[in-house]
Amino acid sequence: MQTVTKMAWNPDTNQDYEIELPDNNVVEKALLEIDFPPDGLHRDEITDILAEQFSLTDKQRNAKYKSGPRVFNVLVGHVASSLVKSGQAVAPKRMWININSEQANGQDKTIENDVDNSGSTPEEPIEENYQQIRKELAVELLQKISENTPTFFEKLVVDLLVAMGYGGSREDAGKAVGRGGDGGIDGIINEDRLGLDVVYIQAKQWKENVSRPEIQKFAGALQGQRARKGVFITTSGFTKGAEEYVKTIDSKIILIDGNQVAQYMIEHNVGVSVEKTYEIKRVDSDYFAENAENP
Repeated sequence: MQTVTKMAWNPDTNQDYEIELPDNNVVEKALLEIDFPPDGLHRDEITDILAEQFSLTDKQRNAKYKSGPRVFNVLVGHVASSLVKSGQAVAPKRMWININSEQANGQDKTIENDVDNSGSTPEEPIEENYQQIRKELAVELLQKISENTPTFFEKLVVDLLVAMGYGGSREDAGKAVGRGGDGGIDGIINEDRLGLDVVYIQAKQWKENVSRPEIQKFAGALQGQRARKGVFITTSGFTKGAEEYVKTIDSKIILIDGNQVAQYMIEHNVGVSVEKTYEIKRVDSDYFAENAENP
């Protein structure tokens, strides 16, 4: 089954993450093969049917955008909207879809002008386009990093950690990170502006995924320094063995892969600049309630 990568939002970590879902062509084909009753089906019913047909996990089914709507629901809604616009489906009423042979021949499309065919809010396409722009920006950032030297990456790590609130000032952080490896440690940075605790850093500008032996080496270096906290940052990724290993040791080691580096850069405006800003405004019901004149 062909899939597409979507960006979803994890409210627990306050971060974006990638989720694999069936692509539009697969969803369209499956939707057209549904046995629709005469009155059609509500979009939520269609989404449930397709989710079961594709054997989606709870994580795939419940993944949401930051604005609230479920990613898979929006995907199905866009496909349904496209079918209505092409004449292969009709929308008998808001949030409802039906497949009709006459409509599929394109003889009657007038309803699409009066009904929100996808059942999605106007903000949902904006959110999806924003996520796509952000994904492409992350890819471009990693490409730019790969074109530079390991020393540049170490300096980038400094700027990023400072922007995230570590290390106090860039000057102080710069004295700590990039001092030259010391038994698997590239540098040290203050965890907070007061320097109450420190975090040991390992920065690797690699193409290959970082494996368990590299993490073990870093963990050993932390023990040699009697350190409790470390961050291993790479431009690539981590093997499953590396990710499982950090869960079994006493030291707290955070693994940050290339995609996370790019996402943090976007969130904290490191290596990026704002090109355009759009404001979405709503009616202020409190204003009208507070200032309404009694009849």
